[in-house]
Amino acid sequence: MLHVVVTSPERVLFDGTARRVVFPGERGTFEVLTLHRPLVSRLRGGSLYVDERMIRIVRGIMQVAEDRVIAVVELP
Repeated sequence: MLHVVVTSPERVLFDGTARRVVFPGERGTFEVLTLHRPLVSRLRGGSLYVDERMIRIVRGIMQVAEDRVIAVVELP
């Protein structure tokens, strides 16, 4: 399981565990699963999915390290 934190400047949108997270990356959509290699990426506008929960974003940045995913996003 991944520990996932998705936050905006206004509030925390999600803080908990998930099996997968799907991000709208600058070079296309990508998925993060358990044991993913360390990664930092900018995010473009679109839909971010934490398991089946969808969060619409304008842009953001994310980091993966040791089964911990942190995303700071701007909401529409």
